[in-house]
Amino acid sequence: MKEISPFSMQGNVFTRISKEWFLIAAGKPADMNMMTASWGALGELWGKEVAFCFIRPTRHTLGFVEREQFFTLNFFGEGHRDALNLCGSKSGRDLDKVQATGLTPVACEAAGGAPYFAEAKLVLACRKLYVDDIRPECFLDPELEKKNYGLKDYHRVFVGEIVQALSAE
Repeated sequence: MKEISPFSMQGNVFTRISKEWFLIAAGKPADMNMMTASWGALGELWGKEVAFCFIRPTRHTLGFVEREQFFTLNFFGEGHRDALNLCGSKSGRDLDKVQATGLTPVACEAAGGAPYFAEAKLVLACRKLYVDDIRPECFLDPELEKKNYGLKDYHRVFVGEIVQALSAE
């Protein structure tokens, strides 16, 4: 992996997030969890390059992201679709996802030792800047709540400053 500027990332960000998916990981390589995500955003906020990620309260990974100062976003090629499917359908409460996927966690020194995966094509290491919960009273289009929150399990939103971007490409 080589360090790159977030401005030199290759590919379409919409495709990377919504079609290819990614793993959100937090903790330390020996005590971590990861989950598949397909919602998120990248951009600039408060004069910083940032990533937005969304985690439902039922996800085991939420506790790791809340506890830690840093998290990583890990983007893979199609060859890792099985690992992404597993991490999106199984809980780390019930299964060692690292062992089950065969992915190799690596400590990101620029992000306080937060785990990323050696097999990733792109890694964004993030320092938490802001957190908030999606609130039903804030929806201007009621269909969005109806379609996405039938169980009333509103996401927690994290804004993270991208402190390091790593690319295998």
